[in-house]
Amino acid sequence: MIGILIVSHGAFGESLIHSASHVLGKRPLYVRQVGITVHDDPDSLIPVAEDHIRFIDRGAGVLVLTDIYGATPSNVASRVLKPGRVEGLAGVNLPMLIRALTYREEPLETVMAKALSGGTEGVIRMTPPA
Repeated sequence: MIGILIVSHGAFGESLIHSASHVLGKRPLYVRQVGITVHDDPDSLIPVAEDHIRFIDRGAGVLVLTDIYGATPSNVASRVLKPGRVEGLAGVNLPMLIRALTYREEPLETVMAKALSGGTEGVIRMTPPA
């Protein structure tokens, strides 16, 4: 099973996990988050993220999801990546997380691809009913 770590601004990661739990009917195992605020020292959060990764890695790897590429959470997340073991995607949204959770029994590379497609395919312009 692929572990999932969300590194994001404030309580966004916890909110995503809570929403995914609602959709799936239960809180998924081996999913953690690190919420970063303006008061946090990013360097002090690296060991926190690494501890979470150690806990959620069940042997198949970890997918790190972060909100905005280039912002502090993605900069922190990039420092814990290990190609082939701990991989990362930026731009996390609920469809991306649900897709990652749905396919997490697959290899890490497959979970990344499914999460990426879920995140992009989940952004759709809505139109009013006819």
